[in-house]
Amino acid sequence: MSAYSSQNPPSPPQSQRTQASSREAFSRNLALGALIALFILSLAWELWLAPTGRGTLAIKALPLALPMLGLWRYRLYTFRWLSLMIWLYFAEGAVRAASEGGVGMRLAMVEVFLSVLIFVACAMQVRLRLAAAKAHTAGDEPA
Repeated sequence: MSAYSSQNPPSPPQSQRTQASSREAFSRNLALGALIALFILSLAWELWLAPTGRGTLAIKALPLALPMLGLWRYRLYTFRWLSLMIWLYFAEGAVRAASEGGVGMRLAMVEVFLSVLIFVACAMQVRLRLAAAKAHTAGDEPA
């Protein structure tokens, strides 16, 4: 045994979080639930409730299916880009709420509400995860 190894004991393995906190789980579930609701709303709106034309606008629901698996797996990158993409659905809902009447206007207001809910949940997830990572790295540094 060398003098170097006896003076410097091996550092303990760094622990990584494997469980999400209850607030992280809540924000993920909120984002995922609202995303699924917006996906179903988009399909139902354009195919049955108040179709525009031949229902070809139902294709707008397809991009909403992409982030579902990433949200389910707590992928931080998915939360980040979804929080930006969701503003397209907010804008569409706001324009249609202002320009349509009756059922279309009510559906557009629900779309706006769900879009804001998804954004808030994604922002909450990102902030919680970054704060937890910062606290974790601060705890690993020697004093």
